[in-house]
Formats: sequence, C-alpha cells, structure tokens
Amino acid sequence: MPQDPTERRVTVTGPPRRTGRASVHYRPRTEIDEQTTLGHTYVRSLMRSQLRAGLTALAVLGLLVGPLPLLFAAMPDARRLEWAVLGFGLYAPLVLLARWYVRRAERNERDFVRLVEDR
Repeated sequence: MPQDPTERRVTVTGPPRRTGRASVHYRPRTEIDEQTTLGHTYVRSLMRSQLRAGLTALAVLGLLVGPLPLLFAAMPDARRLEWAVLGFGLYAPLVLLARWYVRRAERNERDFVRLVEDR
C-alpha cells in the first residue's frame, strides 16, 4: 500500500507479452479455392490416388487381354474358340474390373471430401 496518497500506480500498456493461440479455423476447402500450396497438395493427392487406380486397372486389363494374340496364334484353326473367348470369356472379367475401378474412384473421392469438409 502506498504511504503517500499522491503516489499512484501507473499502468503501462503495450502489446501483450503472452498471446494465446488465435482461434483460427483451419479450412482445407479455402486452401483449395485460393489455390495455395497446401490446396495444391490436397488436389495432387486426389489426382495421384485416381491415377494409381486407373493404372492398376489398365495393368490388369493388359495382363488379361495381352496374351490372347499369342494364344490365338498358337491355335490357327480355332476361329470359333477365338470368338467365344473374346465374346463371352472376357465379358465377366471386364465388368468386374470396371466395377472395381468405379468403386475405387468413388472411395478416393469420398475420402477426399471427408478430408476437406469442415468438421
């Protein structure tokens, strides 16, 4: 307590020394819209995962269809077998491959949206 009533406390104001963390909301959607480096990274990760799914489907298709000309060249007199293999034998694997690719692409997009959405 001050002894003299004329003595008063002086309050010095200035920038705060301790600053709490500002409540900045992290919004990946804004990063993507503003085309920042982080937004670019998000979009690249989506594109990379979609490319990986496409290249996997292409590789399976190449391994499935690629050896067929060699098989057909080994059996020159089997014209009906060729049409049967091309018409019926490849249909089911191609449909299954297409279904796998679509599901994988949708899952990649769903994961990306879940990452970008505000929580």
